[in-house]
Amino acid sequence: MGEDRSGRPVRHETSFERADRNFSELLQELRVTQTGVQILFAFLLTLAFTPRFPSLDTLQRVTYVTTLLLAVLAAALFTAPAALHRSLFQQHAKPQIVRWSSDLARAGMAVLALALTGSVLLVVDVTLGRVGGFLAGAGTLLVCVGLWGVLPRVVRREVVPARAAATADMPEDDEDVRPSEDVRQAAEVSSPAERRGE
Repeated sequence: MGEDRSGRPVRHETSFERADRNFSELLQELRVTQTGVQILFAFLLTLAFTPRFPSLDTLQRVTYVTTLLLAVLAAALFTAPAALHRSLFQQHAKPQIVRWSSDLARAGMAVLALALTGSVLLVVDVTLGRVGGFLAGAGTLLVCVGLWGVLPRVVRREVVPARAAATADMPEDDEDVRPSEDVRQAAEVSSPAERRGE
C-alpha cells in the first residue's frame, strides 16, 4: 500500500484482491456477531426447560417463541455467507459473494437487534413486570439502532467530505498520484484468487 500526495493511503490491488480482502474482513465481523447469536440462542433454548417456564403467560410465551425464531433467523443469515462461498467456490464469483454476503450480514444485524430486544423484554417482564419489560425492550432496540444504524451514518458523513476535499486538492494529471508502471503491470497479473479460480 502506498500514499498519494495528500498522504492518503492508496491500495494497488486488482478487483479480485479487493474482493478477497473484503470477504476476509466480513468474515472477521461475522465471527463476532455469530458468537453473540450462539450465546443468545443457547440461553433461549435452556429457558424452555426451566421450572418457571410453565408459569409464563400467553404474551411471555409468544415473546419467547418469536425471540427464539428471530435468533434462529439471525444465525441462518450470519452463516449464509459461508454456505454461499462454499457453493460458489472456484466459480469466479467472489465479488458477487462479497456483495450478497454484506447484504445478508446487514439483514442479520437487523434481525439480531429484534432478537436482543425480545430476549430483554422477556427476562425483564418475568422479573420486574410488564411495564419494565417494555421499557427495557424499547431501550435495547434504541441502543442497537443507535449504535448499528445511526452511528455508522454519522461517521460516513464525516468521511465523505474529508475524502472529497482530499481528492479535490489533487491535480488529475499529476504523475506522482498515478500508479507506477510496475504497479500497473502487477495489477494486470492475475491475483492468487484468480489463479485458484475463486
